[in-house]
Amino acid sequence: MKFFIDSANVEDIKKAYKIGVLSGVTTNPSLVAKEGVKFEDRIEEILKLVPEVESVSAEVTPDAITAEEMIAEANELVKINGGDKNITIKVPMNIAGLETCRYLNQKGVKTNVTLVFTVNQALLAARAGATYVSPFLGRLDDISEDGVLLVSKIAELFRIHNLDAQIIAASVRHPDHVTRVAMAGAHIATVPYSVIEQLTKHPLTDQGMEKFAADWVKAPKN
Repeated sequence: MKFFIDSANVEDIKKAYKIGVLSGVTTNPSLVAKEGVKFEDRIEEILKLVPEVESVSAEVTPDAITAEEMIAEANELVKINGGDKNITIKVPMNIAGLETCRYLNQKGVKTNVTLVFTVNQALLAARAGATYVSPFLGRLDDISEDGVLLVSKIAELFRIHNLDAQIIAASVRHPDHVTRVAMAGAHIATVPYSVIEQLTKHPLTDQGMEKFAADWVKAPKN
């Protein structure tokens, strides 16, 4: 399973990129709004910051309701950074989003269908030509449904029908989510940097480091 970082914060993206595990970046209008910068400018900055990743998402805005409006926005977004090959257009899971996904797929543009909460939605997105399909497990957990089970069902469905779309487990809240979606068959987990940090930690690792340091002080140096 690959890791994307779910962030529009340049410093967090830099830190994740430095440790060598980053395969992509997901953003959305809400994340960019927190940064107080123009959406297109921040997407271009991220594209330049992580040139070796496979995908940087740029989502159509909530103002785009119809397929025509989404397509018009997408056509502008794909021009960012000189038409960067890593840009992925993120569209919502609805009729207009699926129509936009089909259009972009025919143009050879990568797409991410977001806000997926059912197996049927994932199937529709994959058939519309989505590069990535993003089920939101944390939000399902919030309403007492099993988000990881949804990822597992989508993975099985894609395997049975030999569908090429990659599953991005989104709305990941903690390390156990990461473990479980990896075992459930997600191709990618998109996580905030805080979760990446948590994944590196274990109390026994800390204790081991402390013991090594203490023993090293006692070791002969000549």
